[in-house]
Amino acid sequence: MEGLIKPKQYDWKDSNLALFGSDVENQVKKESAECEPAWRKAGQEFGLQIWRIVKFKVTEWPKSEYGKFYNGDSYIILNTYQEEGSDQLLYDVHFWIGKYSTQDEYGTAAYKTVELDTYLNDVPIQHREVQDHESALFRSYFPTVTILEGGADSGFRKVKPEEYRPRLLHFHGDKHGVRVREVPRCRSRIDSTDVYILDLGLRLIQWNGRGSNKDERFQALSYSKQLASERGGKPKVETVDEGSDAREFDRYLDKENETEEEFLAADKTPELYRLSDASGTMSFKLEKRGNVSRSDFDSNDVFIFDTKSELFVWIGCDTTEAERKNAMVYAHRYLMGTDHPMLPVSCVSENGRQAPAFVSALSS
Repeated sequence: MEGLIKPKQYDWKDSNLALFGSDVENQVKKESAECEPAWRKAGQEFGLQIWRIVKFKVTEWPKSEYGKFYNGDSYIILNTYQEEGSDQLLYDVHFWIGKYSTQDEYGTAAYKTVELDTYLNDVPIQHREVQDHESALFRSYFPTVTILEGGADSGFRKVKPEEYRPRLLHFHGDKHGVRVREVPRCRSRIDSTDVYILDLGLRLIQWNGRGSNKDERFQALSYSKQLASERGGKPKVETVDEGSDAREFDRYLDKENETEEEFLAADKTPELYRLSDASGTMSFKLEKRGNVSRSDFDSNDVFIFDTKSELFVWIGCDTTEAERKNAMVYAHRYLMGTDHPMLPVSCVSENGRQAPAFVSALSS
């Protein structure tokens, strides 16, 4: 039917980072960063600050919603902290891309992340995060990461419980963290090793798979109680175990399943690429396959280190402006040509802080 066109999953992954191209190719200046109202309170207090991109604008995300992300949006997440024994404020800044986020939203989030980095005097380590493929660092910020359907135009709005559309929430994880995702209400999606909540607005039915763990069950119960509280205590919270009478739960499992690609690297061998304009033109070539050590990096160039579970952009202290400016662009283009384009990406500089995940990925 006209007007009911389903958005494309990861539409942005086919782009060439347009907002880092001809329109926004100039160096981000400190003056422009200081004109962004959203950054006025950025990095002044310890902890997390989150913004969502809405129609090219950076909008503050309510603290009550931290940990919740809509799959049609892109977000910027700033973590401010200090290392023990140091007075210097340190930062990690992430831009997060939802499955149905548009190229405009993704490009704006990426651009504004660079701008925020500039505003904070290039101290932050920059990261790219993609829905369902987030880094361990990103996941560590939240007790649960909840992925919900919708976006800026439709996702975040108050709905009366009695008008709520039925939805199915999937809880999967362990003591290191439980992830919550809204999934199609489809029988084939039900996994006996996990926990689900059927949200009917005024009725919340928790279904515990026989192989689910205590962390998943506990987080699901906590989530149900929080939802009930947010709705004035009106919803009835119920729990059923697999194998017991769950006819009411089953009755709402009528949606068609969505096929999802895995996007996992078939070849797990680490690879190191060099980006250099020493020859007079920009070249990007494979430097090494297998174990990569610190001695494999050269201060004169940029290196793309693909561990096959994360990707690192390493910028040498003597690189040219053109190499630095094109580093993330080449990293993005490289990943788009692989079978694992959704990897988390972190940008580290030779003279700056080294991301712990980068250090641990190097061979001794």
